[in-house]
Formats: sequence, structure tokens, C-alpha cells
Amino acid sequence: MANIPHQNETLLRLPQVLARFPVSRSGWYAGMKRGKYPAPIKSGPRTAMWRASEIDSLIATIGN
Repeated sequence: MANIPHQNETLLRLPQVLARFPVSRSGWYAGMKRGKYPAPIKSGPRTAMWRASEIDSLIATIGN
């Protein structure tokens, strides 16, 4: 079964992630592969989403 987030968790699609964390699409996937960026939640065979809280934590970590 897929990772089911809490009901109140906001999920972001890749364009929304990249709007908050300005990096190229290929740069984002390379960072995921290296473990630098959070892994997505797969909600379907071709659909990936990220938890907004994880993206916000990433931004806070990089900003410090």
C-alpha cells in the first residue's frame, strides 16, 4: 500500500515544490537520488507528491 499521509498534511506536486525551492527539475531529481532532498509519496503510477512540511524543513535547514 502507498504511504498515506495524515489527513491534514498538505501535499505538493513538483511544480509547487520548485516554486518554493528554486532548483531545476533535473537538479531536484539528482538531489533526491543523493538523499539531499525528500523522497516523494507515490499516489499513482505516474503521480508523485511531496509533503509541504518536509519541503518547509528543507528550506529552513538550507536557509540557516
